[in-house]
Amino acid sequence: MGISMKTYEEIEQYILDIPRFAGKHTLKDTKELLDQISSGRIKSKIIHVAGTNGKGSVCAYLRSVLMESGYNVGMFISPHLETMRERISVNNVMISKEEFVRCFNRIIEKVDEKSHPSFFEFLFLMAMVYFQEKEPEYIILETGLGGRLDATNCIEKPEVCVITEIGYDHMQYLGSSLSEIAAEKAGIIKKGVPVVFMDKRAESTKVLTEYAKKAQSPAIIIGKDNILNVNINNKSIDFSFHTGYYNYVSLLLNTVALYQTENAALAVAALEVLKDAGITEDSIRKGLRSAHWPGRMEEVMPGVYLDGAHNEDGIEAFLGTVERDRCKGKRFLLFGVVQDKRYDIIIRKIIESGLFDQAAVTLLETDRSASIEELKTIWGQYTEMTCSFHIDAAEAYRNLLSLKKGEDVIYIAGSMYLIGQMKSLMRRKLK
Repeated sequence: MGISMKTYEEIEQYILDIPRFAGKHTLKDTKELLDQISSGRIKSKIIHVAGTNGKGSVCAYLRSVLMESGYNVGMFISPHLETMRERISVNNVMISKEEFVRCFNRIIEKVDEKSHPSFFEFLFLMAMVYFQEKEPEYIILETGLGGRLDATNCIEKPEVCVITEIGYDHMQYLGSSLSEIAAEKAGIIKKGVPVVFMDKRAESTKVLTEYAKKAQSPAIIIGKDNILNVNINNKSIDFSFHTGYYNYVSLLLNTVALYQTENAALAVAALEVLKDAGITEDSIRKGLRSAHWPGRMEEVMPGVYLDGAHNEDGIEAFLGTVERDRCKGKRFLLFGVVQDKRYDIIIRKIIESGLFDQAAVTLLETDRSASIEELKTIWGQYTEMTCSFHIDAAEAYRNLLSLKKGEDVIYIAGSMYLIGQMKSLMRRKLK
């Protein structure tokens, strides 16, 4: 296109502006552009992850175990919390600003106005260019939206596919029923490539099983009966994971998020599929223990937790963990949500849980935010919980901090935008 940019900041703004002038392309278009840029020389083994909730956590567990097993690991994720560079990393180190600039310019010189990639396609292509340069043994790819038409699905032969929990989200794109949504996620299943997924809802399990059978792909199905002896400690969870081949006893996760046992189990099952000599029971155990994924029941200050619960199933999982948190004081909730979620249902679940003494509801720093007026209307239907409304998340947080005493706990949930905002605020030492 004749464009060459020299600073990370101007490139970041350019990429943010892409939705204004470029639309989505076919997988064939993306594959052709990737082959043109990389000359088809990406030799890393690829693990492909899709699903509604838990994708990022599964990716984090996979990466941690693979690194513990001695491998170099590239990872591409979506969304980011604070900086776009989080989306592209090798060995848990995000791409530098200088490398980001170089990868951007390698792609922009190959495209014209007609072939210009979309926002997500562009970042995916940048990631693959970067991974080609770094040559990690493994690349973990997280889908952005759905699976079947996602840019990451132009990869034709991954080593294994993982499909995490499927629930109601992005229905305007993926369908209004679990079967329709599951079919979109199942679109990442490739002929003969093993696929690992949870047997959590009969409707989605049926679809995934049928797609795997049609593709002649071995299906490794994890049920709740495979995850045993779950014990929540003060700052960690230990559990046993039994598969058809191996029994892992007393696995430990450094989190209090109960839902992470399922994500860790999916990761372990996928690692078994790889049958890589470097991956041992010891490296699995150490890798799970050392894994960290920001914004998932993350304690950022004593008694202050961030959780990226942003849809109905995510909120249910979040509430399930809060219910077992052994809190001896009051619980407060800082809540914000984007307008395209079914936030009336999310709010009802929060109220009906009876877990929180008070809530502070905030506007988000995005034009996708649900308005304060809309949120007041929904919360106003309930009288069970005291609630304050704020146009600024920092103000809302300060309000709750002023109320917090002793063993009280503040939870922050409802949107990944909110989690990113709060991490940035706390990084700037908000008091």
